[in-house]
Amino acid sequence: MFPISSALLDALVLALVDREETYGYKITQEIQNAVKVSESTLYPVLRRLQKNGALETFDRAYMGRNRRYYRITALGKAMLIQYRKDWEEHKLQIDEILREENLS
Repeated sequence: MFPISSALLDALVLALVDREETYGYKITQEIQNAVKVSESTLYPVLRRLQKNGALETFDRAYMGRNRRYYRITALGKAMLIQYRKDWEEHKLQIDEILREENLS
């Protein structure tokens, strides 16, 4: 298992929230399906992205109580576009090294 950087966590959270307005527990579960990370690690990521203006929150009633939902902002969408570009470049560089044979 490879360590997950804070930038990659930010990118994963923004990508999930870009798909749909959603709540913290669901975000955590979806990320945990892909990478090993604790719930206690992800909530500070959500708070930081909100504080930085990449996400905004709103409450929605759920089973008699309020559940906090997250939605991506215009700044968050711009950040996600850059994260995706950076990821593609990074992935190509790593693939070039890890490939069993050089295809060029």
